Formats: sequence, structure tokens, C-alpha cells
Amino acid sequence: MLDLARLRALHAVSVHGSVAGAAAALGYTASAVSQQITKLERETRTTLLERRGRGVALTDEAVHLVSAAEQLLTIMESAETSLEERRGLPTGRLSVAAFASAARGLLPGVLADLERAHPDLDVRLTEVDPHLSVDLVAKGVIDLAVAHDWDIAPLPAPEGVAQAVIGDDLCDLLVPAGHRLAGRDGVRREELARERWICQPPGTVCHDWLVRTLRAAGYEPDIRHRAEENHTQLALLAAGLGVAMIPRLGRGPLPQGVVAVRMDPVPVRRLYALWRTGAARRPAITAAVAALRAHGAGAGLRPDET
Repeated sequence: MLDLARLRALHAVSVHGSVAGAAAALGYTASAVSQQITKLERETRTTLLERRGRGVALTDEAVHLVSAAEQLLTIMESAETSLEERRGLPTGRLSVAAFASAARGLLPGVLADLERAHPDLDVRLTEVDPHLSVDLVAKGVIDLAVAHDWDIAPLPAPEGVAQAVIGDDLCDLLVPAGHRLAGRDGVRREELARERWICQPPGTVCHDWLVRTLRAAGYEPDIRHRAEENHTQLALLAAGLGVAMIPRLGRGPLPQGVVAVRMDPVPVRRLYALWRTGAARRPAITAAVAALRAHGAGAGLRPDET
């Protein structure tokens, strides 16, 4: 009989594309995941991973096993959900993924509250870009994700994934204190054509949103500096090296020499909690979503008005 834990390890390698990525998602060491795969190869008398350059690739037999593993993991999730529902209390492990500023500005309080209120619930947080977290939920790697979209770039939720709005995060234009726009009551996007921009790297949600927003205003943004962390962007702003549009959640106090200016209209990104529809009855999901909404209001998120 095939071992479910070993199938889970192979499934994680398939989703994350590497042994190291699977180990990080599962909370194991890379060596432990490799050992699980090796044991599964012995059990099946089949080669499952092939070396490709510095990484690995799944064989055709491995792809077949991954498909079977997804079905088994879905059955296991249904059984665990039914058991937790019968108990009526959040229990077991709940894996949560969140993007960087939510992990910093929202999740610490949520996790602390869940730990105090539900000592039998084991919540594990991983920081993941929103582009990736939705797919991880759909594939059963993560139980619950906190993701976001922007007003002009809606977040697609695949079939089998449910979502609930946590709240709206407002975004400001940040400029050096001596900038020509500092002190203005409001700035329209069309007025920013000559600016030098600081933003996240290409491929991230915020970078793509900025480019699409400014192109819609009639010009191509002059992006001079790219940095993933808000704190790095703020340091570049304080040095007078450009302007940036940064949301308020998890941003922290502005450093000396940086001023926030209201945009007109105000850019908004909406935060969501996402989970698989098959796990919707889990008390752990219900408790986590309630905590996210409660702390969202405390973190300055605007409640959903729809």
C-alpha cells in the first residue's frame, strides 16, 4: 500500500517545482523530502524524479502518481473536515499563505488570537506572492490564503476555491518632502507622467498594477528602481530617488523626508481569504476568516461596502 505522506511529498515537489520548495511548504528539510521520495521509488519500483541541470523533473510515472495523490488528498481533506465539524471546534493543522505586507501588518494579531482561543489548532504561516497563493489553495498545498487584487486587475478564483472579502486597503502616493507635489490635497494619475518611479519587480501584482494604471492614464512609467520590500522603497524615497504608490497595510511609519499625498481617485486593493470549497465546513476555516475580518478593521482596512 502506498504511503500517503510520501505521496504528499511527491505532490508538493510537483506543485513547487523543486525539492527545496516542497520542503519549505511542508515544513520539512530538503533531506527529509528526498528520503520520502526515495522510499516511494522503492515502494513503486519506479524512478519518479530525474535530474535536470540543477533541479529535478517528474517522470511520466510520477505525473500519474501525482494525479492519484490529488484525489487521495481530497478524500483525506473531506474526512478531516467531517471529523472537525462533528467536534465543533477548530482543531488540527491549518496552513496559511499571505503576501508580505499582510503577513507583517495583519497576520501576527490573527495568529495570536487563534492560538489563545483554540489551543488545539496548529496554524502555520508561509509568506507567498498573491500570484502563487491562489493556485496553492486550489491544488491543496495550502488550506487558507490571504491574497489581494487591485481595482483594475481583479483576482481570478478558480473552480473549487471559495473566497470572502476581508477589507479594502487604500494606497497613497509617497514623495520626498521637497517634491513639487508634496502638500497637495489630491493628485490625479495624469499629473505623474514625468515622475521617476520606485516599485516592486516585474511579475508581482503591485508592479503590474502600477504599469497598467499609468498606461491607462496615457503614458509609460519611467521605473528607475525596483525593490520587493516596502522598507527598501521607503529608504529610496527618503533619499529623493523617485516617487512610489504604496498601500497602507503593513507600511509602518513614514521615515523623515517622505510625505504621503492622496490620489484622486484613491487606488484601492481588496484583500480576500480563499479556501477550497471542500473545506468550507471546517470550524478552523470559519474561525480564521472571522479573525482576519476582525483584525482587518483594526489594521485600518476599509470594510466591504457591497
